[in-house]
Amino acid sequence: MFAEVILPLPLYSTFTYSVPEDMADGVQVGSRVLVQFGKKKFYTAIVECLHSQKPEGYDVKPLMAVLDSSPVVRYPQLKLWHWIADYYLCAPGEVYKAAVPTGLKPESETYLSLNPDYEPDERNPFKITERQAIVIQFLQEKKRMRLSELETETKFRNVAAIVNTLMDAGIVEIDEKVVERYRPKKTTYMRLTFPRGDSDRLHEAFEQVKRSRMQETTLIAYLDMSGWMSPNGELRDVERDKLLALSGTSPAVLRALVEKGIMETVKKSINRFTAADDTEEKINLSPLSAAQSAALNQITDGFRQQPVQLLHGVTGSGKTEVYTHLIARALAQGDQVLFLVPEISLTTQLSDRLRKVFGRRLLVYHSKFSDSERVDIWRRLLSGNEPLVVLGVRSSVFLPFARLGLVIVDEEHESSFKQYDPAPRYNARDAALVLASMHGAKSLLGSATPSIETYYKATSGKYGLVTLSERFDGATLPDVEIIDMKEMRKKKEVKGIISSPLRRRILDTLTDKKQAIMFQNRRGFAPVVVCEQCGWSPKCHNCDVSLVYHKNQGLLRCHYCGFTQMLPKLCPACGLNGVRTFGYGTERIAEEIQAAFPDSRVTRMDLDTTRNKEAYQEIIEEFSRHDSDILVGTQMVTKGLDFGDVTTVGVLNADTLLNFPDFRSNERAYNMLEQVAGRAGRRKQRGSVVIQTVNPDHEVLQYVKSHDYATYYHRELEDRRKYLYPPFTKVINIYIKNKDAAGCDRAAIKLAKSMIGVFGSRVLGPEKPFVSRVATYYVQSIMLKIEAGASMKKVKDLLRQITAVLSSDPDIRTSQLHYDVDPV
Repeated sequence: MFAEVILPLPLYSTFTYSVPEDMADGVQVGSRVLVQFGKKKFYTAIVECLHSQKPEGYDVKPLMAVLDSSPVVRYPQLKLWHWIADYYLCAPGEVYKAAVPTGLKPESETYLSLNPDYEPDERNPFKITERQAIVIQFLQEKKRMRLSELETETKFRNVAAIVNTLMDAGIVEIDEKVVERYRPKKTTYMRLTFPRGDSDRLHEAFEQVKRSRMQETTLIAYLDMSGWMSPNGELRDVERDKLLALSGTSPAVLRALVEKGIMETVKKSINRFTAADDTEEKINLSPLSAAQSAALNQITDGFRQQPVQLLHGVTGSGKTEVYTHLIARALAQGDQVLFLVPEISLTTQLSDRLRKVFGRRLLVYHSKFSDSERVDIWRRLLSGNEPLVVLGVRSSVFLPFARLGLVIVDEEHESSFKQYDPAPRYNARDAALVLASMHGAKSLLGSATPSIETYYKATSGKYGLVTLSERFDGATLPDVEIIDMKEMRKKKEVKGIISSPLRRRILDTLTDKKQAIMFQNRRGFAPVVVCEQCGWSPKCHNCDVSLVYHKNQGLLRCHYCGFTQMLPKLCPACGLNGVRTFGYGTERIAEEIQAAFPDSRVTRMDLDTTRNKEAYQEIIEEFSRHDSDILVGTQMVTKGLDFGDVTTVGVLNADTLLNFPDFRSNERAYNMLEQVAGRAGRRKQRGSVVIQTVNPDHEVLQYVKSHDYATYYHRELEDRRKYLYPPFTKVINIYIKNKDAAGCDRAAIKLAKSMIGVFGSRVLGPEKPFVSRVATYYVQSIMLKIEAGASMKKVKDLLRQITAVLSSDPDIRTSQLHYDVDPV
């Protein structure tokens, strides 16, 4: 028997391995198997199919081990992997690598050590370079190191090449060891040292403890909790901490029972997300308003005709309550639910609300969880088909659902659903809809500002459309005031970045004991650093961008590759004390607002302050408890957060969102501004929004001011129709990367010419993107626009043929090519 396996590598084909006879009964489709790939590397592969056809022309390696007694990947998952690989023009191995937690993919890691016979000798004909000497020094100090650890310690980008040279010279030895990264959670259990039914030994045990009331109480509590006295019932080991809590005793009492030979301790690995004992936990639903009830009924009725429905509900209309009633119905039918949100910050607030309703039936899944926690959630879903609701970000579409009945995608317009780097560059919203169709499940998309493509599908009949046009509990949409910053500056009514109208509004809000949100879509302290004497400005060594100053860290940082350096006291170009910072990031704004309103409590929420999952929780809970008065943040604060006391929202610089060179710039600007405006006045008190701009007549700002989605949509749709952009075409961006600028240019021109020969005027470019060098690679892009009704399969086949023909060209061969299908 032979197995076709998928490896977690950018490979477009499966690989064939023979199945040893002693493994034949254990191998199944979806099983994890350990395989040797290449001379020394070992990987965890997934079995895609089994057959008896022996490959010809090469020797087939055997499987090294079967890692599970049952599959860890279900059939619909494998089907989804192949759909993503085919649609987004990437390898199935890249999808596998992204889909499955690292803890489920043990693989070999390279360990390095010095050859014990190596002796430094200046007369040695092998000339040691400075970098090789540094590697040797590390190995002399550490004796044995992982290659990845050596890369981190030395910060050499080509450390593998250095090691290979030293290995060829006999100085360094390497070996491969399969590393298991999953760390199970272990809990201590207690059990009696004698079997159930041994009444004599039990009587003897009570004799041993009769002088200690606490030991006797503990023994009685154990018998009750374990089911020891019920001969027909299940005998259970008892968690040590639970036994202590029930008996009211101390660890010293348990130690005494162990020393007397009555009890023993047992360490067990447990799932961190084990189901509750009471699977029929009560669901507590809040009553719906008349408008919400009508929307719920329209959605359920619509599912009979269209499996995909769009809920277009204004901000604050109570879409989440509609979701919870739909989820409750799905759980009552025994189905599982996937609830997708675009940001981890949303899972934090939503999980609190949903857990009050669904209790332990709720699972949360995102990248801020440790890998071991994600493995436990994966295994929880694999272990059965119990009704559960999974709340998560885009990676949640890859979980092994057994009985998926409902998919909800909240804030479906958000670009955060799109994965950019690395591959697979998929859109989780669209992948979730495909996953739902594979399971025969229903899908609900929700947004106050639906994407142009989604709303077009809804109005043209491909999706059902349900509208929720009023805010919950009588709340009204906020007033929007647009401030002309040019005029304000002429009148000297701007201090720092805050205009006088916004300053007065914040002061009124604080006086009324309410809260405010300040939005600036730029983190850090200052985006511009320049020497006033000579004009020097610090640039990233790896990217074609300026460095951003982060004051708290005292660092200049690149927001593309992470490169950092200290802010120089003197200009490195002219040597003078002229280095100054300009512009405003969230860090500087928070500092200025704190200085302007010294009695207020200011909190900042951006990537720098939310490095772990607890940080989101702490910031949101602090603001919800009213322990903070003003929340300053990036786009994290625009998406779906619900704070009842927020009456003022300030957009400090709307111009950073407008006039961006992209066909979606107006859509992104409208969505973000309307969403952040929707954070204000979500209860009885009317909210107000202040938008600061130097272009107050911009049409997008006028649509936001009037909360007029319909007019905005029709205007945007006409522009898309006129210039042939989605939804009237499908767009594929092709990116060419090369470390040599000239080589990148040549490769892009050759590829574009070949594409024009096949697709004609549908090809635009090549051109340099807004940032034309990222992480040491020069970048060129080509846009391909295809008519919406054309066969995308044929288009993608032609693209593959073009790249295959050009693959022998030196410029193409030394370049990296990747595709971005349906860019957002």
